[in-house]
Amino acid sequence: MDLTAVRTVVAVADAGQFQEAAATLSITQQAVSKRIAALEKDLGVRLFTRTARGARLTIDGQAFLPHARELLRVEERAAASVRPGSRALRIDVIGRRLGPAVLLRDFHRAHPGTALDVVTTLFDADAALAAVRSGTIDASFRAVTLPARQLPDGVESARVFDEPIQLLTGPAHEYATARAVTPAQLAGHRIWMPGVIAGTEWAAYYDELAAEFGLTIEATGPDFGTEPLLDTIADSASLATFVGAQTRLVWPADQDLRRVPVHDPTPVYPHSLIWRSDNPHPALTTLRTYLGATRPAHRDDGTWTPAWAR
Repeated sequence: MDLTAVRTVVAVADAGQFQEAAATLSITQQAVSKRIAALEKDLGVRLFTRTARGARLTIDGQAFLPHARELLRVEERAAASVRPGSRALRIDVIGRRLGPAVLLRDFHRAHPGTALDVVTTLFDADAALAAVRSGTIDASFRAVTLPARQLPDGVESARVFDEPIQLLTGPAHEYATARAVTPAQLAGHRIWMPGVIAGTEWAAYYDELAAEFGLTIEATGPDFGTEPLLDTIADSASLATFVGAQTRLVWPADQDLRRVPVHDPTPVYPHSLIWRSDNPHPALTTLRTYLGATRPAHRDDGTWTPAWAR
């Protein structure tokens, strides 16, 4: 159905005259008549009768009018859902407990009037890049393993957060009571990370971390989620896992899990924001400005990142 004609019907019904409706719509009276006639032909009914005082809705016109108004309301809602500045800013994060989600919560607290739509449906960086390019999402937090010159045309990225990696152990583990450990001390110990999936950016990170410091990072067995992983770590004297310092984890008190900082050097996970350079959403600019202002000054001394992040 031609919504332009529907809008014309509503204008004539509100004005009561073709001429006044034409003035409201900034078109000629002849154009109003043509639109109404075309819609009447399409519907197979008369919507208006002309009177000495103007135009009056027929019985069919009266039945059609409330639906016409609803069509226009739906049209406006549909447009608003994708109109920059009206719709929510769609941001992809890998998980709602991870560091980037914490960054977004902090951003929302600083800018409570900004509507956010946080999605976690994308698997890896390639999927996120494709979604950014297509406009399915406005931006994504990812570790970008590609040099900037190799990003798809029109896509930009900025490193926004270096998240320290911590060792998570159960109470019986050798390093459970340590105030900190070094990567060298972890050589020979079993680090279990079943969520590390070959081909992902986080697999690229942990592969290089293991190679750099001679670590044994195991991704064996199915990934049943966070709770089963924590259960296993809590009961083991030999297994530990890595978590981001900002990762939000909650576990039963009787598990007595320990988060141990890793220093000398501190491995940091390099989170970047990727977006389309021609994205006009004003909240995206606000987010980028916020992330740039809150990111600590980058320091290479005392930290480690993969070669592709340097």
